[in-house]
This record gives sequence, C-alpha cells and structure tokens, in this order.
Amino acid sequence: MRSTGFRRTFVALSVCSLALAASACGSGDDSASGKTRITVNCEPPKSAKVDRGFFEQDIAAFEKKNADIDVVAHDAFPCQDPKTFDAKLAGGQMEDVFYTYFTDVKHVVDTGQAADLTSYVKELKSYDTIQQQLRDIYTVDGKIYGIPRTGYSMGLIYNKQLFQKAGLDPEKPPATWEEVRADAKKIAALGNGTVGYADYSAQNQGGWHFTAELYSQGGDVVSTDGKKATIDTPEGHAVLQNLHDMRWTDNSMGSKQLLVINDVQQLMGSGKLGMYLSAPDNIPILVKEKGGNYNDLAIAPMPGGKGTLIGGDGYMFNKKDTPAQIRAGLKWLDHMFLTPGKGFLGDYARAKKNNAPVGLPEPRLFTGAADAKDQEAKKANANVPVENYQSFLDGNHSLQLKIEPPNAQQIYSVLDGAVSAVLTKKDADIDQLLKDASGKIDNILVRS
Repeated sequence: MRSTGFRRTFVALSVCSLALAASACGSGDDSASGKTRITVNCEPPKSAKVDRGFFEQDIAAFEKKNADIDVVAHDAFPCQDPKTFDAKLAGGQMEDVFYTYFTDVKHVVDTGQAADLTSYVKELKSYDTIQQQLRDIYTVDGKIYGIPRTGYSMGLIYNKQLFQKAGLDPEKPPATWEEVRADAKKIAALGNGTVGYADYSAQNQGGWHFTAELYSQGGDVVSTDGKKATIDTPEGHAVLQNLHDMRWTDNSMGSKQLLVINDVQQLMGSGKLGMYLSAPDNIPILVKEKGGNYNDLAIAPMPGGKGTLIGGDGYMFNKKDTPAQIRAGLKWLDHMFLTPGKGFLGDYARAKKNNAPVGLPEPRLFTGAADAKDQEAKKANANVPVENYQSFLDGNHSLQLKIEPPNAQQIYSVLDGAVSAVLTKKDADIDQLLKDASGKIDNILVRS
C-alpha cells in the first residue's frame, strides 16, 4: 500500500492521453526533429496547482539544459491505479518511463515489460548515492530494472494535546503495544467521543496494518521462500488479541469500526483521536485537509521495537525503449528527483516559499555526502516543528525495515477479514481466523 501520496501530499497517475489512445503510450524516438522523445507519468493533475506548477517548471528547466530531449508528461489520479495498471502493462501501453510501487517490481519483470537498465545505470549520476536497500528492491536476479524515487516507513502518529489532557507525557510516546493499550485507555477516558487508538479494517487497509503490526512484533506474513503463510503464530495471535482487547475490554477504539484511512484522518484532524499507525506523509494532510495543527501532531517509531513496514516508489522503463530513450530517461530522473536539494522533491526553498511542508521525517533516500547535502538544505528550510518527529527518527535506527509481502493486495484482502472480525465480533475466534486466513494466503501463493 501507498501511505498517502504524491510528494507525500498528493499522488497522480498517468494514463494515455486521448490523442495517444489508439497507440502505445511509449512514444519512440522523434527522429524527424532530431530529438529523443520520452513519455513519463505521475505528473500531478491540474487540480494540484502548486505541485503541477513545480513539475512543469522542472521539465522546462530540464529541456532547456538538454535541448536534444523532449519530455511528454502524462497525468491523472493516482500515479498508479490497480484497476488499469495490469491492463496497460499486459497491453504494452506503459509510458517510456513509468511509475511503480516497490511491490510492483517482480510482477513487472515477470511480465517481460521492463527494460534491463544494468548496463546504463553507470550513466545515472546519483545511482551510487541511493540507499543500497532501496536499490536492491529494483534488482531482480542480479539485473537492475528500476530506480527508487521515494520511500516511507510506518510509525505511530499521536496527538500531544490529548496525551497531556490524559495525564500522559507527550514527550514519551508508547514504545510497546502494552503501553499503547494503557495510553489508549486513559485517552478514551476523557470522554466526549474521544478515541484512544484507531485502526483500519476495510478496503485492504486492515490487512496492510495487520502486516505492519506483525512486523513490529518480529513476525512475517510470508515465509522467506515466498511459498507459505506465516501468520498463524504467536506474533500473529498477539496482533489480533491486542486489537480485540482494546476494542472490547478497554473500549478504547470507539464503537464505529470498518474504518479506512479517511475516517481515521478525520478523527485525528478533529482532535478526537489519540493515536494511529501511519507514515509521516499523513501529517500535512491532517493539517491542510482535516483541521489539525502541526504543533499538536507528533510521530513515534512503531511500537514493539522489532520492525517496521517500509514502502515507496520509483520508475521503471518500457522494454520497447531505445538506448537513447533509456539514457534520456535516466537524465530526467537525476534532474527531477535525485539531485540533493533540487528538483521536484528536493527544492526545499521553493517548497517553503509556496507553503508546502518542509522538515517531515521521511526516510533518507541518499547516503554519504549526498545525504548530508540534502539534510542541510531541508534543515535550512524547515517550516514544521521538527522536534515532534525526533523520536521517530531516532527509533527507526534500531528497527528492521521490511517491505510488503508478495501478492500484497490479494493477501491484504484476506487479512481484512480477520482484522474486521475481531473489531466487530466480541466472540471472534482468533485461532480459527488465523488458520482460515493462512489457508487462503497459501492458495494465493501457490497460484502466483
């Protein structure tokens, strides 16, 4: 799953424009003009005026610097729609440079639609500065098929003001699930519709959070060889038992269940929720769209202390691309996303000037000198209370960073059922729920 979106505040998807509907989205070299023409996606839609403007500015600057390259950007919402992605992929309709989630990589490679970039990445100036664990996500059987662009990791967003009202120390967020439960109970005791802890349980989002909570306790959803479910374990039982107990014994999760991300964000933004799991990119949404206040919102590392779910995105290249298009696409990625302190995601001075949040504790994309330069530019332009995120940054260093399981969306759909059951049925049989879910996941893995 993606946490929220584009530039961590908005997401957009490309689809072929009507003018290209009768042909592939891949454009081919424009030999008549003497330019190399590339199509790219994930341009913010016109409704996201600020981000759209930034994107267009950066493409114009790139084309001015590279007069032999013509960039054609496609937009829509979101950057990747599961309803159309596989159809475009199977039909060979992807752009020359196309957006993917981390969990897409093997699937795209297995369909034979991705260009092998191995011999070209040496031309990507930034490649060696990118975190190795992120580069590895786009490496399959020793070959490089894509370039990471952003990453996120899950943590615990909490309301400092509610912590204080409940007699809790807002500078000492809960570090274990036992502490989460205890703090949630005290927050819920404030009354007036206040919820201590909320969780998703529908639209595959419950399965996504089950996975994150399982990772936090040291468990896994799928075996290392990818062939068997590994949720029917003490760790998996602990996840469901904790949710059940907070919901039914403590009454700290509220009576309304089957929540999805927007429901929970509305609760947090309105000041009626103490805690929920998410990534830092939720914070500006809580402020700009849901009525929250930056000063009240903080984020701590995942409770449990053993692991956290990470995700993110990057770009892959169409197998039909010519060598010139691959080289042009790599240059474009360097310019747009992978130069510290510059480009669409890195120009912090421009973001600050346009009142976009700067200083959120996103996982670091770069290493070494590139990372230092990026962090220096971010710090110089920070316009959010960075002290509210320090425990998240400090705590992540000791956590195992784990990507989503294979066949994630199908598996999350199964796990939704288990999570929703314990939150809506007081007498839910946790052992049976885990057993049934394991069998269904095994079947998914066998077919994949």
